[in-house]
Amino acid sequence: MTIATLIAAGRLDERLLAAALERLPGARLVRWIDEGDAADIESDADRTTVRSACQGSEGFDVIVHPPGPREKKLLVADMDSTMIGQECIDELADYAGFKADVAAITERAMQGELDFAGALEKRVALLKGLDETVIRQCLAERIRPNPGAATLVQTMRARGTETILVSGGFTAFVEPIARQIGFDRFEANILGTRGGKLTGVTDGPVVDARVKHDVLVEARDRLGLSPAETLAIGDGANDMAMVVEAGLGIAYRAKPALAAVADARLDHHGLDALLWAQGIPRAEWVEA
Repeated sequence: MTIATLIAAGRLDERLLAAALERLPGARLVRWIDEGDAADIESDADRTTVRSACQGSEGFDVIVHPPGPREKKLLVADMDSTMIGQECIDELADYAGFKADVAAITERAMQGELDFAGALEKRVALLKGLDETVIRQCLAERIRPNPGAATLVQTMRARGTETILVSGGFTAFVEPIARQIGFDRFEANILGTRGGKLTGVTDGPVVDARVKHDVLVEARDRLGLSPAETLAIGDGANDMAMVVEAGLGIAYRAKPALAAVADARLDHHGLDALLWAQGIPRAEWVEA
């Protein structure tokens, strides 16, 4: 028996629900989480069949639930193109006149075509000499949280979940974004500066896919949680290890490499839809 949450915010009427159930053997409605928005169904089909049958149909998102606790007690999230709608290094490079060059490398790295550490080194080198005050300007002018990010994080925190923002980006961006959205803590790379200018290198160890994975495992073990009590979300190849490790791994508007290995995709709704996936109705959300 497979349990899944169907999400079609404001549109999940009886017709759409019936259309989804017809695609699956032995499928039935279990309950409405929020009528018109999200409902749990069960099916005799396996998880792979349920996901492939429903994913993307008429703008649905479908979250197929692995065995274990529904509500998660650890959230580990990527930042760029996940919690925010931008790639910070691409936007910062625009102020240096190198956005197209940097964005092309970023895209290949997120597709899994380039080693992340090497790609980061090449991109940061192009920022050498940029005035560090441009970081604050870039934050103010271009960087915005994705819809539902703060509601997801603040609701989960209010319910006792530890929340960690872990990014292959830079602390100069990640720290204020983590504070704005409401994360407990963050991990990210440090941009080197000297005399008010970027040095073109990072300081300290690189936060890559392995570090993201290890942050999740360390927090899980420290909190005494089972793997099933963890949730990870990202968008690119650099997030694969932590998404696979999590009890529920979500690919958000993701590159194919990550979408292929995640437990579920979130393609059509805001990040707060992951509260429905945990069985939390809108009346219990901390609206941000």
